[in-house]
Amino acid sequence: MHDEYMKEQIIFDKSEEEKKIELLISVLKAKKELDIASKNFEYAENELIDYYVYQIKATKTKLDFLVALAKEKGISLDMIHEIYYRKEVG
Repeated sequence: MHDEYMKEQIIFDKSEEEKKIELLISVLKAKKELDIASKNFEYAENELIDYYVYQIKATKTKLDFLVALAKEKGISLDMIHEIYYRKEVG
């Protein structure tokens, strides 16, 4: 008989600052996804038009949710922070 043992890992909670940074990065990623979907829609043909319309609507909904969440938490994104966080988004 073969027994497997898993090593215990300690789970650390994120600090409020780390949570804010993660939310800001998520907003920027969603904005980037929306920009890409919009560009792809411009060149879409046939069945891909429906696909990109769906992708744009879904990403817009995601972005709206994330922005509302950021506003609720009192987080704002100024240009200096946006430039810094865009480096992390890639």
